[in-house]
Amino acid sequence: MITPVIALTFFVRLFIGTMFAAVGIAVALAGVTSFMRANTTVNPTTPNSASSLVDSGIYRFTRNPMYLGLLSMLLGWAVFLASPLTLIGALVFVVYMNRFQIKPKESALLNVFGTAFLQYQAKVRRWL
Repeated sequence: MITPVIALTFFVRLFIGTMFAAVGIAVALAGVTSFMRANTTVNPTTPNSASSLVDSGIYRFTRNPMYLGLLSMLLGWAVFLASPLTLIGALVFVVYMNRFQIKPKESALLNVFGTAFLQYQAKVRRWL
């Protein structure tokens, strides 16, 4: 084996992995629900078409709950697999999302919402 296996029983790994996944799904759905309540686009590839800046609900704690939810699910998968090497996938996800999705989206939201977005950025962290 290339890397050591985390010494947890199958059922412990299943339980912890499932908890990470469940939290991730709940956080991501909370983000989608907040967007739907605000009647704005959920599509991350079209931030210029956002009709309102959502800063309530889960968005009071994180600017990217959908990505945070996906990260939590990846961490759950890593725990289930019980291999420290799988954590590299979560790290790659964070680096990729920051560079190619979040930063461009933030630039677009700054163009659309100006000072309101800057104020929101100043008080709510990107991830947690």
